[in-house]
Amino acid sequence: MPVLMPTDYYATITWLGYVPHRDAPEIVTEPLEQMQVGWGGCEADVHSGLTRASCERFTSQHPKGTEVANARPLSLNCADETAAVAAKMGLDALNPEWLGVSIQLQGIPDFSYIPTSSRLQAEDGTTLVADLNNRPCLFPAKTINQHHRGFGRSYKSAAEGLRGIVARVERPGTLKIGDRLRLHIPDQRPWAHHNALLSAKSGL
Repeated sequence: MPVLMPTDYYATITWLGYVPHRDAPEIVTEPLEQMQVGWGGCEADVHSGLTRASCERFTSQHPKGTEVANARPLSLNCADETAAVAAKMGLDALNPEWLGVSIQLQGIPDFSYIPTSSRLQAEDGTTLVADLNNRPCLFPAKTINQHHRGFGRSYKSAAEGLRGIVARVERPGTLKIGDRLRLHIPDQRPWAHHNALLSAKSGL
């Protein structure tokens, strides 16, 4: 029996890019017209690979620096959500090149909260697996400041819950600007205790 449910939600790729190195204090992203994705993501990107060093976001599970499977070689965001972030910051727009984005999409509402393990599948079968909501960090702020001095400091709070997701590759292939990706979601209800745990964490 299938465990993933195809939906009628589709996203169109509006931008592609990769981060070539970690040497700069800010994020430097190079745009692409098409992207070859293998098992470890986009090979040219510093986030690619089958494994990675665990970061501070996972210290509840692994000491920082522990080698773990790489579930986040790609960063995906939504053009509409990014526009909302820009508006909250008082800017007309945010260039995806400033944000460390691998793939910018448009068309799926509430994109940053699509269920974990959802699939985004292109018409040729290239398939990405959604991992977690991508939490804002300070690196884009430094890049934004280069273009709009003084505005970068508001990025992290403005982008909370709107930075998209991180994802891995389930089926390699080539993605191009203009490609449509269909959303497939797990055919199961949410865990009954999830909201209670979130409420306890926030003290509500």
